[in-house]
Amino acid sequence: MKFAMGAGVLSTLAQKTSTSTDDLGALVRELAAAAEPLEGKFNGAGRAAFDRFRARTEQIAVELDTALASVLTGIGGMDRAFAEGDQTMADETRSAESGASFSAARFSTGR
Repeated sequence: MKFAMGAGVLSTLAQKTSTSTDDLGALVRELAAAAEPLEGKFNGAGRAAFDRFRARTEQIAVELDTALASVLTGIGGMDRAFAEGDQTMADETRSAESGASFSAARFSTGR
């Protein structure tokens, strides 16, 4: 298996996830608002579940926003680690190359 990732992939992912974070909380709030006409139409366990959802709508939205914010923090950390690793590899390669002697190598053919 080969893993290949471009330098901008994690930045793009972070940007798209950031937009989704805002959208998800808003969608939960819209769902609760859309359910308002159903209030009082249920009885029993259905009503209890509906009332619990309505009472927890804001908490659910905040928890989802917080969870996605944590994902964004993780993506940012991965992006920094990837960039630092890429730079370290380039620096070490340059350092090793500058210490190597290529004068003894023969690049001509003896035909």
